[in-house]
Parts: sequence; C-alpha cells; structure tokens
Amino acid sequence: MLGLVENHSLPRTAAFFDLDKTVIAKSSTLTFSKSFYQGGLINRRAVLRTAYAQFVFMAGGADHDQMERMRAYLSALCRGWNVQQVKEIVAETLHDLIDPIIYDEAASLIEEHHTAGRDVVIVSTSGAEVVEPIGELLGADRVVATRMVVGEDGCFTGEVEYYAYGPTKAEAVKELAASEGYDLARCYAYSDSATDVPMLEAVGHPHAVNPDRALRREALARSWPILDFHRPVRLKQRLPALSVPPRPALVAAAAIGAAAATAGLVWYASKRRTTVM
Repeated sequence: MLGLVENHSLPRTAAFFDLDKTVIAKSSTLTFSKSFYQGGLINRRAVLRTAYAQFVFMAGGADHDQMERMRAYLSALCRGWNVQQVKEIVAETLHDLIDPIIYDEAASLIEEHHTAGRDVVIVSTSGAEVVEPIGELLGADRVVATRMVVGEDGCFTGEVEYYAYGPTKAEAVKELAASEGYDLARCYAYSDSATDVPMLEAVGHPHAVNPDRALRREALARSWPILDFHRPVRLKQRLPALSVPPRPALVAAAAIGAAAATAGLVWYASKRRTTVM
C-alpha cells in the first residue's frame, strides 16, 4: 500500500514512471509501426522488422550498447519526417493502439498517487510525439522524453538534442525536484529496466516492475520491492478518474517519438550480423 495522503505542510512529492513494460505492456513506439507505414513514413520491410523487434523487446529488452545503436540509427531514419504529420498519425490511432495495453496495476498506482496528492511524471526514452499524448491519456502531470531538432521547414533534421536515457533520466528527475519543490527522499519511481537504476536510486521509494534480469538482481540485492504487472485493460472500463484532463504538462523534452517506432531495426540488424558471423 502507498503512504497516506500527503501532508501539505511538507515539501511536495511525485511518482516517476518509466513507460514501456512499466505502464504499458509493449513498446510505445514500436506499437505505432503499422500506423506509420499506412502514413507513408516507413515501408513494409520496416513493419516486419519492428514486429520482430517488439518480440525481442518483450522477451528481454535492449542493453546499453543496443540502445546506443538504436539512437544513432533513429537520428538518420527520422531526417526529413514532417513533425505535424507524425503528431496527426499518433493522435488518430492513440486510443485504438495504446488504451488496450495499459496495465491495470499501473493505472491503479497512478490513481493512488494522485489521491495521495503526488504528481505523476512519465519519464521515457521514447519521443514526445508519442509520450506526450500517452501521458495525457493517463492523466500524468508532467512528461520527460527524448528531443530531436526540428528545422524551420517543420521536419526533423536528424540531430539529437536531448536523449532521455540512463543517467539523463535521473538528472531530469533531480531537475524537476529542484524546480517543483519535490522531496526526492519521499518520492516514488517505477521501471522495468536496469538502465533506469540511476533514476530509481534518485528517490526514496524505488520499485522494479516486471524487471529484466539485471534489474531483478539489483532489486533483490538492494531489497527494492518487485512488482508484477500483467493485466492490460482499457481505461474506460475501470478508471473514470484517469479520463479527466490532467493539469498542463511541463514537458521536459519535445521529441521524436515517431522515429523511435522503428528502433528495433538496429537491434534486428545487429542480431542478424551476429548470427551470420
């Protein structure tokens, strides 16, 4: 059970949530691959490869080196994509694709944290074109996401300006704590990946959710709670409170959610090269 309702005479607190496999059952960005194909942003081959990447992601996730290769690949892939078109595709398909894969357990936690007076912050390596709308759907108060440069023509230039990953997530959490007055010792954090250990370390109440092997070992060694989320459910079916529009989000980064939809291509290619060798 979470703590009691916040004492408003004390500093504010927040709950920081990773997104993929923590709040939703799949990769947020890979889930949009078919929609991006229909919108002409990626080809059929990319759709098939992202389906493979989704399978691998669900089986165990990506390590640090793989994530770095993904970042480099995405920088080149998204160059020239029209940002407005990306946003429109996400908006049109958000409820059909994301609503059904939100964990019931995560939705309950979000509701409990709000009831206790805590802000809810989504902190994701995916881009804001995907993460921001999902945050709004969940009723999150703030969003931290990857940012890429947008040119004067309204298209991605392919340059990464901010990468919300690993230690950078922890830095973002600390910066928000300083600007919003959060007492990190009394804050909560949730993630499935060992790459988020720095973020989990930054708060007084870290939790491992559906942890990968490395994070499970870390959680057991540090006596962090381990949570099992396994019941995806539509929000409309069980949490009317989460359909209420959230307070205006403080978006820590505005970014390339769409390009991340094909993140698995790098992984797929690297796995294939390894097999061939």
